[in-house]
Formats: sequence, C-alpha cells, structure tokens
Amino acid sequence: MKVIKNISKSLLAFAIVGLAVSSCDKTITEPVKEAYIPTKLDEKAGNWKTYVLTSPNDVVVAAPKPTNDAAYLKELDSLKNKIMPTLTAANKTAVNYWGAGAVYRWNEIARELAARYNIPPASNAEGKYPVPDAANPLADPKFPFANPPYTARALAYLSVAQYDALVSAWNYKFKFNRMSPAKNDASIQPLLPISDLPSYPSEDAVVAAASYTILVAMFPGEVPFLDAKLAEAKNAMVWAGKNVPSDITAGDALGKGVAAKIMAKAKVDGMSAANNQALTAGMIENAKKIGIKNPWVSQEVPARPPMLPNYGAVATWNFDKETMIKIRPAIPYLENTTEFQKDIDELKYIEKNQTREQARIANYWADGAGSYTPPGHWHRTAANSAHAAKYSEVRMARALALVGTALMDAGIACWDTKYYYYTPRPQQFGVKTSVGLPNFPSYTSGHSTFSAAAATVLANIFPEEASKFDAQAKEASDSRVYGLIHYRVDCQMGLVHGAKIGEYAIARGKADGSGY
Repeated sequence: MKVIKNISKSLLAFAIVGLAVSSCDKTITEPVKEAYIPTKLDEKAGNWKTYVLTSPNDVVVAAPKPTNDAAYLKELDSLKNKIMPTLTAANKTAVNYWGAGAVYRWNEIARELAARYNIPPASNAEGKYPVPDAANPLADPKFPFANPPYTARALAYLSVAQYDALVSAWNYKFKFNRMSPAKNDASIQPLLPISDLPSYPSEDAVVAAASYTILVAMFPGEVPFLDAKLAEAKNAMVWAGKNVPSDITAGDALGKGVAAKIMAKAKVDGMSAANNQALTAGMIENAKKIGIKNPWVSQEVPARPPMLPNYGAVATWNFDKETMIKIRPAIPYLENTTEFQKDIDELKYIEKNQTREQARIANYWADGAGSYTPPGHWHRTAANSAHAAKYSEVRMARALALVGTALMDAGIACWDTKYYYYTPRPQQFGVKTSVGLPNFPSYTSGHSTFSAAAATVLANIFPEEASKFDAQAKEASDSRVYGLIHYRVDCQMGLVHGAKIGEYAIARGKADGSGY
C-alpha cells in the first residue's frame, strides 16, 4: 500500500501500529515512531557552526547543583517516590509520544499547523480578497495563509532555532556533565531508553521552548494549542524519569533565549514586504521588455492578486543576492517558437490522453490547499530518514536545518525567477487542470525547485538513499506536467535551479564541523 503523505487528522498516530485506511474512515495513520538510543552521541556538537548564534555561550546557562547536593537529592526522591508511582495512562501515552524525539515531534506539529492554515482567502461580496491579519489571526481569512513560501520559511526558522539551541545545549551538557537520574540512582526505572548523554540542560526542553517560540510567532492563533504541547513535552521527560525538574528549567530558559535571537533575524528578513502588490506593474513591464508577449494574469473570477510578488527579496540563508541573480535560470521559451509549441502540444496531448499513472502522480504530489505543501512534504521525508538512522537530537536538527534552509532559499530564488519573467501559465492557452490553479507566474516550477533542492541535500546526508530521493524529485517535477500546471521547460529548469541551490546548503554543511 502506498504511504500517503499529509497527516492532518491526528498527531497521535504513534499509538496505532501500521497503516489503516478504509473506505469509511478517511483518517490516515503511520507506523509507531519509537524511542531509541542514538547511534552516536555527537559529543563534540557543542563546537559545530551555528546559523545565528555567534557562540554556543551566547545564552548563559548556570551550572547545575552537584549530584550530592541536598536540592538535587530531593529532586531524585520526588521523582522516584511521588511522580513516577502516580503516573496515569494519559501520562504514559504522552511519554511514548514524545519519546520519538523532540525535534521529530515538533516538526510534525509544525507541518500539522501548516496544513491547517494552508487555505487561500476567499473573495468577499465586493469581489476582493481580504488579506489575513496577523493582529487578528482567527478572523476570516485566518492568518497565516500557509502557502509554500510561508511554510518553507516557517520550517526553516523552526529548524534553525532547534539546531542552534541544541548546539548550545551540547556545549553546556558536556561542560557540566550531569547525567540522567537513573545514572545517579539505580533504583529509578526510566520509561524511555537512557543513553550516556548528560541530562543538564534537557535537550527535550531546549527543543520544546525554541520550537514553541518560533511557532507562536508563525501561527499566532494557535497559542492555546501550543501552550498545551509545550507543557506536555516538558512534563513527559520528568514522567519518563529521563530528567529532573531542574534539567527542564535550564533547557526551557536556553531554548527561549536562543529562539528570541532567531526571531530577531526573522523580523528583519524582508517577509513583511513580500506581498507588496505595488511592485507588480513594474515587474510586468520588465517582462514585456525582455520578450514576454503575454505576461501572466490571474485566471480566477474575480481576479486574485498575485501571491507574494516580492518574496524573492526575502533574505536567503546559504548564498547572497548577487549569487541568486547569477544562478537565476535563463529566459524560457517564448510564444510562437518551435520549443514553446512543443511544450503546449505535450500538455494538450496529456489533457486528452492522461493515463491513470499520470493522474496518480499528479494528485499524489499536488500538495495543495489543506496540505503542508511541498516544503512540508520534503521536511517529513528528511525527518523520517533521520529517525530511521537513529540520529541524535542535534544531528537530526542539523539535517532538518540544512534541508529547511535549502527549501526556503529555493522558494525565494524560484519566486524571484517567477516574477522576473512573469510568464503565462498553460491555462492562458486553454489548457485545463484538475489539481488546483496556482496564483502566480509559471516559470519556473516551484515543485521542481523545492524538490531538487531538498533531494540534493538529502542525497548528500543519506548517500545510500540518493537514488530514491532523486527519483522522488523527478516524479514531483513530472507531476506538474501531468497535472497540466506547468510546461516541461518550467520543470526541467526548476530541477536544475533547485539542484544548484541545494549545493550551497551542502557546502555549508561540509564546513560546519559535524564530520559529514
């Protein structure tokens, strides 16, 4: 049975073994994600290169109480004789859920939120499309509209915050070297596997606090939901006997402190001007000057303003703007050329003769409204690969940060290309689609650019799976032709562009001190 990708019905799929999909019940579940002892502890990770922090000591963590101190011994006694003996079934369920890993679960939560908010605003009685309001996030239309660029950015900042916070945590862990409760009191029987990783500050609390800070900023209408997740995540590690409260308190403060620095960068990265509609007239004029006879226009009724026309001006992670312009794809085929007609003819043939397999591919990779978008799709692939490899929390965060920043860079560079050329979509030439109508110019394909960037990075991190990632990226790219959303050239050049973008993330990873 083919695994279906977008899990928005439930974040508690860990409790159900296997996949279960029936004709009556549309809920989709996944195999259990179990706790594990990492293959490597990555003891030197406190020295890895960070994205935003200038030093792993930027946020100060005080030394813990010694293991023979009365205050620490009291924490052990409370854990052993008061907390763990009184756990409820719900407490133990939470332990199992969070035991899969803090980085894994918080990224899963982020994807759930992206899917929940990936709803384009509808037109009102006046024929206009209201813009979501961050100051009133639950009003109609809800803020944010978690489209692919927005989701890519949210996941990038989340993963960077997790990674930088964990590098700092590893620095302090091996500086203070206070071990988990069961290592200091053999009578404590933890509910999760315990490695030789020092427990202070708690890596789970670090990730929880950092993730919470980012996600509250990105999804401000979800504070009650995220409050509950934060409390459960921190409590679960005490219930499990993995940490004492002082481990959690230190980790919570560190995670919040690091995330505040990450959010300071986010606030000035240019996203606030990404939807500047005043720029589109100049973009259209530029497109005409370089040879685009019929620039893209919205095919919706009423016409919808183009989505994030200035997203290409948002700050990138792994290369500068000069480089972005340098690697911008060349001008696509122009109308009335043999090459353009060949692409149109291919789409019209598929429109009349689409195979069941082409339809399956088009729908599988659509990742449209109500999904966590192509960036979320690839984040999930990365998280599952890291979990299967039994990565430490810090190494998993590194993998997701490399993929996440590549995906955000891919979105920025792709949107720069789209609005630079402003090319018409196939629908302006009478081609119909059944997989949604994107509200932005055609060239290049976002799916292709996102997918090639992510697949390139993942193939470097997990070389044994390189052929699988490459095949998935190619299928994701082809899906936009089969779905009659893009011309072949959009997809081919998107793959080339995305691969170049992925290489910049790889170069950064090779220089971060992680060893690979």
